[in-house]
Amino acid sequence: MNVLSLSRCAAAFAVAATACFQPAHAQTEDAADTLVVTGTSLEETLPRQRARYGSDLALLTETQVREGGAVDVATALRTVPGLYVQPGSGPFSYVDVSLQGSRTQDVLWTVDGIRINNRLYGGTSPNDTLPASMIERVEVLKGGESLFYGTQAAAGVINVVTRDFADRFGGQLDAGVDSFGGTNLGGYVRGGSGRHQFVAWGAYNRSEGYRPYSRMEPSATDRARGYDLWSVGGKYRYDLGPDWRFNLQYIHTEAKLDNLSPTRTRESRNDRNEEIASVRLDYVGSDVVQLFLKGYFHDWKTAYVQIRNPVGGGAPIVVYPAGTFWGFKDYGGSALVQLRPHRGLDYLIGYDFQQFSGRDDVLRIAATKERVHAGTFQIRTNDDLSRRARLSAGLRYNDGSGSRKTVWNVTGRMELADNLFAQANGGTSFLLPSASQLYQIDPCCERGNPNLKPEESLSVNAGLGGTLAGGRFHWQATVFARRIDHLIDIDTANPAYPDGIYRNSASRVNVRGAELVLGAVIADAWHLDASYTYARARNAGSSLQRDRTPEQLARGTLAWRPRTLPVGASASVNWVGDAYATASGFGRRNYGKYAIVDVGVQLFPDAARRHRFAINVENLFDRDYATRGFQSAVPDSGVGRFLYFTRGVPRTLRVSYGLGF
Repeated sequence: MNVLSLSRCAAAFAVAATACFQPAHAQTEDAADTLVVTGTSLEETLPRQRARYGSDLALLTETQVREGGAVDVATALRTVPGLYVQPGSGPFSYVDVSLQGSRTQDVLWTVDGIRINNRLYGGTSPNDTLPASMIERVEVLKGGESLFYGTQAAAGVINVVTRDFADRFGGQLDAGVDSFGGTNLGGYVRGGSGRHQFVAWGAYNRSEGYRPYSRMEPSATDRARGYDLWSVGGKYRYDLGPDWRFNLQYIHTEAKLDNLSPTRTRESRNDRNEEIASVRLDYVGSDVVQLFLKGYFHDWKTAYVQIRNPVGGGAPIVVYPAGTFWGFKDYGGSALVQLRPHRGLDYLIGYDFQQFSGRDDVLRIAATKERVHAGTFQIRTNDDLSRRARLSAGLRYNDGSGSRKTVWNVTGRMELADNLFAQANGGTSFLLPSASQLYQIDPCCERGNPNLKPEESLSVNAGLGGTLAGGRFHWQATVFARRIDHLIDIDTANPAYPDGIYRNSASRVNVRGAELVLGAVIADAWHLDASYTYARARNAGSSLQRDRTPEQLARGTLAWRPRTLPVGASASVNWVGDAYATASGFGRRNYGKYAIVDVGVQLFPDAARRHRFAINVENLFDRDYATRGFQSAVPDSGVGRFLYFTRGVPRTLRVSYGLGF
């Protein structure tokens, strides 16, 4: 069977067969997951509240992460319907993201509600510093969500929830190795006594890595993209009384991450040091009033080094000496109160404050500071008015980065029958210019423009879904549309800036698409799911799909989880349709049309399932595929340019052992 036939078969399986991924309305949990005390905090329940009122929410559970053998966040998310998330060079690397046809920078990442997107650049994620072993669940809100989440939520929000509190003492220890010299260790413990509850975790991940490019010149002597990362974290909660709770959280990560190129690389690495901390006070004891007050601190420091080999011999060339700095500090606070002063309606009133400062001595962004204030108001119906229909409408006023912006959002969900619902989410969002777009001064590259205006987005998601056979089969069909105005791009026609300057163009991005999600549970052991997404993303007046935005995605997973046998297994297929990128000197090339198959087997030797042995194979058929499109570079000969692509993870065998207690 040739590669094209294999891709077609895999795509057909992804659409017609299925998985263990379910939308929020049909989500089920393992028995082990039911021990977790789900958050009663207004902040922690906000994504699920949004889903009750018409936002499209997908949940990824700990069970799914564990079955897939994921090492990092991006790999764990590959089964989420409508979400294309592709690490550039394997675990803990930068990612390309497209959520229902979006650009990478249109999606906001948060960890336990704390904004992670780097304001120096718009497209960063927690993937290069957050191991999958820390994940309790991931909440993916699709569609414009700037009302509560602010800038960069034009296409949605991905909230990674770390290990949560539990009713009783317990924990987990995990260890694994892989065929690329990878070692993965992790564990957590949680419990409490009286009014005190705690969670503590730690993880260590390292790998020699694999060759990251389809072609590498002899001058590149560092030829494997590796990583070495450790992380610790914890949470503490104290019940001040029946109505008030005090929460502390802290995460510390240190990482050494190779950052290679296909020519002349001798040493090139980002050495990361990241701190995330928060303190929150919750009032949860009244149906009339609920609120939270939260402060957070996020410090990201990178010491960069780049040393290159001269072609033809000679002393190494130090481009950036060890310790070259780029990083930021981000701190602020938020408050949200939910009021029910009378029957029928709830009112939510919120305030957000952010203070950001950062600089980049690598790509030369001048030291910058930014202060943002925002106010939010939402009104919504409650069950006193109707148990079948829920509606909401809200406004957000944002003042920051030299610009003021007001956005609106309306949502609705109608239970048409006990097994049938309709929902919709529509409104405006905004994307503030990043610091690089505003203040970049590197002589090698395009110049920043401090006069940039925010991009503006108008979007709508509408869906119909339900269950059959007593909830054993679920389905959801969604259509979506989004446009982005005041697009920030690069003007290369200004002779004063020969390398270009950022500007707000008159171009508009239009996205139209549809998504279908199907799933079933058969005989309590077989869990099946499939999804298909079509997204047409084009500049106004163009017939071409935007670069690095796949036009079609299809996913399918089959999981076997018998409760009476000491084994389990899963298989998943991820198919990517046409995806294009433009390489200098070579024009526009299609790097899509491929399918990746992953499989896993689990063994539980004891009746209580405290011990778990697992074998996972990523990219079973060893498909050589591109993750970030085609690029070009000058070869060692100095003549012309050559074409290459960043390679996805080759076939990788992972063997792991877990002990629950």
